[in-house]
Amino acid sequence: MIDETGQMLGVMTSVAALQLARERDVDLVEVSPMVMPPVCKLMDWGRYKYEQSKKENEARKHQKITQLREIRMRPRTDDHDIGVKVRKIEEFLGEGDKVKVSVIFRGREMAHPELGRVLLDAVTQQLKGTAAIERTPLMEGKMMSMIVTRAPGWEPKKHAPQPGAGALPSDGATPATAVVTESPAPPVDAATADAVTANGHVDNEQAAPVATPIATQTATPAPTADTPTAPAPMAR
Repeated sequence: MIDETGQMLGVMTSVAALQLARERDVDLVEVSPMVMPPVCKLMDWGRYKYEQSKKENEARKHQKITQLREIRMRPRTDDHDIGVKVRKIEEFLGEGDKVKVSVIFRGREMAHPELGRVLLDAVTQQLKGTAAIERTPLMEGKMMSMIVTRAPGWEPKKHAPQPGAGALPSDGATPATAVVTESPAPPVDAATADAVTANGHVDNEQAAPVATPIATQTATPAPTADTPTAPAPMAR
């Protein structure tokens, strides 16, 4: 029997061990059932499970899961595309993953598997010092593939951060100044010109637009009481 502090209590019966666990308000856990006599320990089982799960979560956070990525090519892939594929392989290797490089054959290309071997050898040559061959090129159905992993001692290149929008170029040159073009102002009539203040701004209250009449109409004034009217002719 082992108590909650780790001290040995000696051999005792199961009834006595259960009675001691009830008195100390803890659990009686059998830790080594295969030995004779079995080894039991007094502990708080709920707290023990909680601490174990917490340790597992912390270990899982710092654990790196290695994935197997795949890069596919054709036997007639040109040199420029091969360079792009090689840079992608280096990116995957820098993240700690393994890469499966495959060459896919179609139709009559199956009659020339040596083209795939030449292509994989070219990729291996460009990855020299960066990758290590984990599995040599192998023909699998309609594709020939190999698996590469990160070479020992190789570290990915860290790119310098790009300057921000407001930062000056690295050579100290002054950035070009943006040119803003303004549309010409509309013509100002005579009434608006009189309302322009001394500082060159237009007073909106004085420079009210002048309404131009569409048509001029002459109206006869209505007669009033003071206006003498001509006598009407008398009938004969």
